[in-house]
Amino acid sequence: MYEILDDTAAQVILAIESGDSIRRVAQHLHTPYETVRQAVNRLEEAGYIHYDDGLDVVDDRVRSTARELVAASAGVSPPSIDEAYVIPQFGDWAFAFTRIDAVYVWTQGGYQVGRDPEDYPLFLAVREQDVDAWEVFFESFDIPTAFERQPSEKFAGSLQIVLDPQPTLDIEYVEGYPVIPREETIAYMREHYATFESALAMLDRMYEELDFDVAYRETERIQS
Repeated sequence: MYEILDDTAAQVILAIESGDSIRRVAQHLHTPYETVRQAVNRLEEAGYIHYDDGLDVVDDRVRSTARELVAASAGVSPPSIDEAYVIPQFGDWAFAFTRIDAVYVWTQGGYQVGRDPEDYPLFLAVREQDVDAWEVFFESFDIPTAFERQPSEKFAGSLQIVLDPQPTLDIEYVEGYPVIPREETIAYMREHYATFESALAMLDRMYEELDFDVAYRETERIQS
């Protein structure tokens, strides 16, 4: 079994939602399509998943084993920042990237406020009822959680998860990432305008229906 269930195959199993296509799983994992297709072929041949009008995992025990494998791998080799953005998708509960990470997602990676790779919080909106489950989940990956960003000296590693509990979640998807709605993200950016003025200009260029009148002022400032 473990020859088939390598780290990539385990991540594929955890990323599958019933009926998914290979392309959608690849998008969720931010992994090349061909890499995911080969893993799907191995898993289907071994009988762990089947593909009939979409992918399905045949047994929840397979999913549990895959999660244990990925968590154990993270314990041996701490996840990178890119991997940390994927890990929440292995949980069983709804979430959405929020705050700075919502800006990052809505600008499709175009804007990344200067965060130190050695002190890197990820901001997740979660349902209030799921908070305990998320804390246990991230603990299995040796990633600490809190409700406000904590000083880096409190943790051994560089990553931390900042949970933002909400009664309900309104989730949209951008390039496979679940994220709070664009309107909420824009409101957050306007609240912190000095930090996100250039990001607002990016959104203004990316989405035709927006009209922030920010790009001109940004250009004017560069020329002055």
